[in-house]
Amino acid sequence: MATGHPNAALIGRQGGRRDLATPALVLDIRAFEHNLATMAARTRAAGLALRPHAKTHKCRAIAARQLAAGAVGICTAKLGEAEALAATPGLESLLITSPVLGALAPPRLAALAGRLPELLVAVDSEAGLALLAEAAALAGTAIGAVVDIDPGIHRTGVADAGAAVALARRAAATPGIAFAGLQCYAGHAQHIEDHGLRRDIAAMALAPMAEAAAELRALGLPPRLMTGGGTGTSDLEAGLGVLNELQAGSYVFMDVEYDAIALTAEGAGPFRPALFVDARVISANAADFVTVDAGFKAFATDGPKPKAPGGADYAFMGDEHGAVFAPLALGETVALQVPHCDPTVNLHDVIHVVDGDTLVDIWPVEGRGRGY
Repeated sequence: MATGHPNAALIGRQGGRRDLATPALVLDIRAFEHNLATMAARTRAAGLALRPHAKTHKCRAIAARQLAAGAVGICTAKLGEAEALAATPGLESLLITSPVLGALAPPRLAALAGRLPELLVAVDSEAGLALLAEAAALAGTAIGAVVDIDPGIHRTGVADAGAAVALARRAAATPGIAFAGLQCYAGHAQHIEDHGLRRDIAAMALAPMAEAAAELRALGLPPRLMTGGGTGTSDLEAGLGVLNELQAGSYVFMDVEYDAIALTAEGAGPFRPALFVDARVISANAADFVTVDAGFKAFATDGPKPKAPGGADYAFMGDEHGAVFAPLALGETVALQVPHCDPTVNLHDVIHVVDGDTLVDIWPVEGRGRGY
């Protein structure tokens, strides 16, 4: 629990959610637990390991619950996030999914490797591999290298299967490095609304990964991990037959972006919206809308708008304010579904866990702002 928070006094008080100091990032515990159990069951049935991406929540309490539900480990996007979440109870394997570089990185990686049974880091260059080797020498233990393959968006990753094989062989021959496998994350496929088109794009993105894995097996260097994927392709990966490990993260929360797509061939998704920002009506003098105390500083603004209950529209009105086009009373609170969960969570220090109208806990977001 986050001690010292102004809302801590409301924990356990029936109806206390209405009295939260706002804006407050709120997690519906029943929807969250449904999502947690649903993804765990679906990946088990598909024969996939689940390594949830903690860049979504950056929260030890959530990571611990994912591990308790059967996850084999977690991912983080950055070294700073990994440092913040390394103390998660039950964590034995952590994968940093972006390449790590910089003069200060080796001692930090070495210290992190000493705190975990297994540390894995994505690499897409010989420079990155050399840095990992330096960190491993400092740590006196092996660090796992996962060769990252570009899915076609040219953000990170080696260019093709041949380059992946070459870097994997170099990793396997480098002292202090354990070649652990391949990574390919088709981020550009995750939010394609049409289920069939999303499958086709994901399959194209994973083709170089499958080619590289086949060549490495023929060379006697089989990749233990074939990791990637996300919430948007979670029901497709088993059928595509390339990955053996899923990095889905947003499923625990479900935001407006993911609600807009057909997560299954039937259209309906198996997950429930669980993350909201509770905002309070602080002015009701306009004819057709009320002003709430949640604006740009409360929500990510790189996607759709927050979703208000009952189909009411929301509009940003500045850093601190938003408009809800509904007949709400002065002082009333409204739960607004977050538009893009990962960067929205990064704007808040804590997550308020609620069961109905009762605040049951407050979880710190330990990885907030740790993008370095």
